[in-house]
Amino acid sequence: MQFTLDIHCHTVNSGHAYSTVTENAAHAASIGLTHIGISDHAPGMPGGAHLYHFTNLWILPEIIQGVRVFKGAEVNISNTEGTLDLPDEFLKKMDFVIASMHRGIFPPTDRDTHTRAAIAAMEHPHVHILGHPGDFWFEIDVEAVVKAAARTNTIIEINEKTLDPDSYRYVSEDLFVDMLKLCNAFKVPVLASSDAHFATLVGDYHRAKALIEKVGIDEDLVLNTSHEKLLAAIRRKKALIS
Repeated sequence: MQFTLDIHCHTVNSGHAYSTVTENAAHAASIGLTHIGISDHAPGMPGGAHLYHFTNLWILPEIIQGVRVFKGAEVNISNTEGTLDLPDEFLKKMDFVIASMHRGIFPPTDRDTHTRAAIAAMEHPHVHILGHPGDFWFEIDVEAVVKAAARTNTIIEINEKTLDPDSYRYVSEDLFVDMLKLCNAFKVPVLASSDAHFATLVGDYHRAKALIEKVGIDEDLVLNTSHEKLLAAIRRKKALIS
């Protein structure tokens, strides 16, 4: 499979990332990507982007360094009600929204609590992607989460950091094999992401790509191969609220 996009990419506006939008786009172009995203952390994250960042994204050109740049956010799931740290008036304007659990916002507790929080976030009408499910700190009922993703037209992210044995998020490859098999069975689209916090890591999702190919998931469900497929999946979520 030829992967052409990576939309979970952070810039200096996240507070703990180290590259600009232009630097990210330049690296993406150098490795043959055609589309990237800006997904800076929302304000709940210590050091995260200010609200003004998300209101001003639209001054950026659509094409930077020859690469199409989608404007989005990685919002924080705050509780089991799926409360997020950007208001709906901001979220509904984004090209895409990733919702994730982070220890600095949502202290890890137990499998049932994490599962309820993830499902509640996916039920939010403006959340398109569940970020890094399978994180070591946030054990979930994988089958329940994938079934909820199918019901809510939410994309499941396969995050490179959660597959890196040296990462604090890593659990085991087996969990992600099971997750991908369930996504295949329930026709849930998946998205490999670098979660890059430095420009040279944009597009580096070799573990995620290899695992997707190893499991043999239906290529129609793999959104990295076509920005049209990605946008169609996002439109399906938006159709639920129209």
